[in-house]
Amino acid sequence: MSLRLEPRLQPSRLMLFASPLAAVVATLIVGGVVFTLLGYDGFGAVRQIFLAPLTNINRWQDLLVKAAPLAIIAIGLSIGFRANVWNIGAEGQYVVGGLAGTGIALATLDLSGAWILPAMVLGGIVGGMAYAAVPAFLRVKLGVNEILSSLMLNYVAIQLLYYLMRGPWRDPMGFGFPQTAMFSLDQTLPIIVPRTLIHLGIPLALALALAVWFVMARTVAGFQVRLMGLSPQAARYGGFSENRIVWLCLLAGGGLAGLAGILEAAGPFGQMVPSFPTGYGFTAIIVAFLGRLHPVGIVLASLVLALTYVGGESAQTAIGLPSAAIGVFQAMLLFFLLASDILIRYRLARGGRDAGGAKAGAGASRSGEAAV
Repeated sequence: MSLRLEPRLQPSRLMLFASPLAAVVATLIVGGVVFTLLGYDGFGAVRQIFLAPLTNINRWQDLLVKAAPLAIIAIGLSIGFRANVWNIGAEGQYVVGGLAGTGIALATLDLSGAWILPAMVLGGIVGGMAYAAVPAFLRVKLGVNEILSSLMLNYVAIQLLYYLMRGPWRDPMGFGFPQTAMFSLDQTLPIIVPRTLIHLGIPLALALALAVWFVMARTVAGFQVRLMGLSPQAARYGGFSENRIVWLCLLAGGGLAGLAGILEAAGPFGQMVPSFPTGYGFTAIIVAFLGRLHPVGIVLASLVLALTYVGGESAQTAIGLPSAAIGVFQAMLLFFLLASDILIRYRLARGGRDAGGAKAGAGASRSGEAAV
């Protein structure tokens, strides 16, 4: 006797929305057990990562600052994911967007004016879109899988960053450190709450979530994207161009990733440095699925994943937890989320040759009885 997965006739909508919470709880429990077995204070680590930042009002601003880029990138990725266009290159698009905006900042370093920051933001969006256009072109024209092409382009972007930081863009007054000059006041995001780190990018992330929700739920373009994900054949029958939707999804995801990149460069960093890639592009994939590809859910999910960054820093100093533990908790969260999705859409059933033979024999016996 063996077990097999068979589709459910109607997946539970309640479980579909409750499973992210169940995945978080499972991550806390299993994570605590795993790190305890590794010799750390496992449940102390869980407390430091997921609870301590919530009880310290001074860390709330850190959560918002970390959650904003995660939400912006994940919102862009969710557009493509709903159409089964799998952009895994958001990290590279985030880096290139930051570099494009930084290039404008360095070119206008000696200038002043309110137009500089918007120009940097526009440069970041265009840079991210241009980088996402590469896998879009490869898929549409050559049939190259966008998962592989966008993933490999991440490493190209990081190497480009290292080259610029150690070469043409290195600050000659930076005491030999591989970094650009600090941005001027006109090139940095304004702080909207005095004496905090809360900058303009945080309300912008909320506005983008509402805008994308409206586009996806109330416009023809959003309907095309959703229909392509649900039934490509129906979308083609309706006259919708698959290639156009691929371009739309990848450019939207790249543009928002580039926007997040320049907002980070002009916000918390205040310059471009080699440590700019922080894994936000990969973590945003988890955020998108944890938020059920819905912009409002993504905003909430970004706060959960921001906890792993903010709380992870506290856990490193408080209990000596290694920095790699953040990635472990994020990976477990994705694993439990995907596992719960499987069980929501499928159920375990007994199958195999023995079971099939028994059923056939029982059927034959009933047929013989009916004939008699």
